[in-house]
Amino acid sequence: MSSTTHTAAKTVLISGASVAGPALALWLHRYGFTPTVVERAPELRPGGYKVDIRGTAIEVCRRMGILDEIRANSTDMRGGSYVDDHGRTIGELPADIFGGRVEEDDELMRGDLARILYDRTRADVEYLFDDSIAALDEYTEDGGGVTVTFESGTVRRFDLVVGADGLHSHTRRLVFGEESRFKRHLGAYISIFTAPNHLGLDRWETYHALPGKLVCVYSSAGETDAKNLFVFSSPEELPYHHRDITAQRRHLTEAFTGGGWEIPRLLGHAADADDLYFDSIALIEMDRWSKGRVVLLGDAAHCSSPASGQGTGLALTGAYVLAGELARAGGDHRVAFERYEAHMRPGVKRNQKMAEGFVKEMTVGSKWKIKLRMLMVRTLPKTPWKNLIAKKIRDEIQAAANAVPLVDYAAPTAPGPTAGTTARPTVAA
Repeated sequence: MSSTTHTAAKTVLISGASVAGPALALWLHRYGFTPTVVERAPELRPGGYKVDIRGTAIEVCRRMGILDEIRANSTDMRGGSYVDDHGRTIGELPADIFGGRVEEDDELMRGDLARILYDRTRADVEYLFDDSIAALDEYTEDGGGVTVTFESGTVRRFDLVVGADGLHSHTRRLVFGEESRFKRHLGAYISIFTAPNHLGLDRWETYHALPGKLVCVYSSAGETDAKNLFVFSSPEELPYHHRDITAQRRHLTEAFTGGGWEIPRLLGHAADADDLYFDSIALIEMDRWSKGRVVLLGDAAHCSSPASGQGTGLALTGAYVLAGELARAGGDHRVAFERYEAHMRPGVKRNQKMAEGFVKEMTVGSKWKIKLRMLMVRTLPKTPWKNLIAKKIRDEIQAAANAVPLVDYAAPTAPGPTAGTTARPTVAA
């Protein structure tokens, strides 16, 4: 095809059914588009760590109509403590200082958020589980669409395709090239999995620091089990495939073998965990997030890593902006994709920069620095300036959480040929 005639997009294939994908599907359906979500897993993925909803993302969730459900599933964490090799408490801090949260912030488990979004969309959105995109054709033809060949062998055509399939986005690889071109390793790895709550924690986090390593065990509200979280420094990327669970368990065990406290017992649980997550703490940095009729969303476009604590918020906000711009542009993807990128990029860069600093704080490199950290943890609650220190932490995090300004889009209407292509967003006060 060589035609450049624009046809308003109506059908949208979204790859990925975690957070960004279903959030986008919700908004697209409201605006009159027909979204389809394809997910490689046979069902919603359980597990994951706790995720924060802050700043702009709070209002986005309110407009989605899911904020009350999010708060009903709150982790309700009370605080945390650091312990030494013998399990003795070194110091305790309340949750607001540990997480840098303000009263309006929310926190819940990633799996709970995915379920909330799926429940809100499954009656209106087509979900294709246990399948994935095998090939994309004609995605650069403005006058046509995208012919999608699925792994199942099915071939269908969509007006647009959205890659919301995470750090290791298959959609990104098919359209933009190999992951190594865009991924920047920040020098550390993270792993988390569910295990028995043998420490008897109740809405509490327990940390144990070693040089270049950090272990955390926590249990949130309503949970009978616990999450075991490991972080360790590794200047070079480790050799394994991101779907090779056996290799991931091996790397985790090798990194923490010889550690004290409860580490041997916690590593034992990793061998049986069916929800083990292990990955590089990394950024995705791209010059463009779209090519023709394909666009990337969330971690696939601009992963800010778990170190930022903002990946979920950026995914929710990005879904809101992308859908809003498509509706404003009457389905003209060329206009919408450009505006979506322009609006999101400054906030993304701010959060990625913050992640680079925070990852170093997660993996303190020497024993004397750990001792200094523990001294601060022990004495901070007793110091008169503790509120000033807590405020400084919260201000930095909140500035990043609000770095993407909220846009008030027009009331949802079905996409038309070229409606709204000259209108500009208005930023809410």
